[in-house]
Amino acid sequence: MTFDIERFHRRAVETPSHADVGPMRTLLVEVLEDAGVDPSVDDAGNVLASRGGDGTHLVLNTHIDTVPPHRPYERDGDVVRGRGACDAKGPLAALVAAFLSADPGGDRLTLAITPDEETTQLGAAHLAETLSADGVVVGEPTGLDACIAARGQFEGEITIRGESAHAADPARGRNAISAARGVLDALETYDADRGPPVHDVLGQPTLTPSMIEGGDAPNQVPAECTITFDRRSVPPETSDEFPAALEAYLADRVDEGVDVSVSLVRPDTPFPDAFATDRDAPLVRALTAAVERAGDDCAIRPFGAATEAAYFAPAPTVVFGPGVLADDEGPVAHADREYVHLSDVTRAATALTEAVGTLLG
Repeated sequence: MTFDIERFHRRAVETPSHADVGPMRTLLVEVLEDAGVDPSVDDAGNVLASRGGDGTHLVLNTHIDTVPPHRPYERDGDVVRGRGACDAKGPLAALVAAFLSADPGGDRLTLAITPDEETTQLGAAHLAETLSADGVVVGEPTGLDACIAARGQFEGEITIRGESAHAADPARGRNAISAARGVLDALETYDADRGPPVHDVLGQPTLTPSMIEGGDAPNQVPAECTITFDRRSVPPETSDEFPAALEAYLADRVDEGVDVSVSLVRPDTPFPDAFATDRDAPLVRALTAAVERAGDDCAIRPFGAATEAAYFAPAPTVVFGPGVLADDEGPVAHADREYVHLSDVTRAATALTEAVGTLLG
């Protein structure tokens, strides 16, 4: 099978996919068909293709959507700039190259590409219900390091309800904004008192109040106040259990007559929970050895952002790919200056192909 990795990467970055992934999905399907593969698109919009038999099953996953706005493709020697250059069309190019060139023999190699990682993550949630794997590589910009863990990420709201009154006689009411003081203090102590233990790879979770809103008029005691928070979790905590645990903790730390409730911002949308893979898992060893044989360093470390990898756990899962989230000058992925080195895309493809050969066949 022939596959021009640089040409595919260029076409992918040139194809906007921040508002509509349809054209990018069509490109991917056509490239796979031209290579002699028969891909399909499932009910959640995932592109799926498999090769090999029914033995050990390895999945190569990343996403085709990007954050807005679209930034045009630009190339200066080895450096490609543009939206998606590293997040995640660089990793996508490496995964497609490895998928087409590796020989899984009697084992099974699947390419599973999601449409909405940057937004709802419904594609990955659907794969979690329909796809069983013995190992998963998730393509993201890791600088060719093997990332074996990532914190979970979800957002929620704390609603504080008191009782309205005229500001000329505030004692007749229950000031929800004043009660927020105790809630904010409790957010600072929650993890020390009730949170999960410090994780050996991911460290401590974080709980960050990020927005606050309340009150209807300057001369009225506010009856309601809402605090929005961002949670970066570590195992074994999950997004399903966290709201009730936090609500119970806060209820003991507000004045009598004030009610506190906690809910997720998007309760009907999946959130990525934390995941962690054993650093001695065969998938980790095979990938790090392949990178190092090519002459690159390959640190084993956590990934610095939320990722769809959690949907595939507890199967051994590694986040890996060309590009970086940030460099010495600042953010790269999601930034106007997003870029990737084409040589890193090629090295990632070579390492992935070798790792697949070690694990399958």
